[in-house]
Amino acid sequence: MNDSNLTKNHDAALLLLRIGVGFVFIVAGWGKLNGIEGVQGFFGDLGIPMAGIMAWVVALVEFVGGLMVLVGAKARIPNLLLAFIMIVAIFTTKIGDFDISDAGVRVDILMLLITLSLAMLGSGGYSVDAKFLNKGSD
Repeated sequence: MNDSNLTKNHDAALLLLRIGVGFVFIVAGWGKLNGIEGVQGFFGDLGIPMAGIMAWVVALVEFVGGLMVLVGAKARIPNLLLAFIMIVAIFTTKIGDFDISDAGVRVDILMLLITLSLAMLGSGGYSVDAKFLNKGSD
């Protein structure tokens, strides 16, 4: 396989990962925005400081960050923020009942690893960044 095909495969693989991650977080963020009172209560029950404000922050980061990841617009930053959200989610909601056979635990770990990978690799050639900034790495 020549370098051109490798680059196209690399860019296509990043696009597929961005589509998956973007979709998951857009849906999660939208759900939180539409049920923000419940999220605020849940965060309060978990003992998260400033639960009301943090619920809004998480919902907006998931929704807006998911959109940015999906289109590949300065996606390193939202990927890092989404990874941080996943770390907090794992340690606040899963660590006491950490059971690797639980699908929720596996999904959270998977989303953490994918967002970290996308933060390291960038958006790729099929992205807003590549189209308008002539690069695919931010």
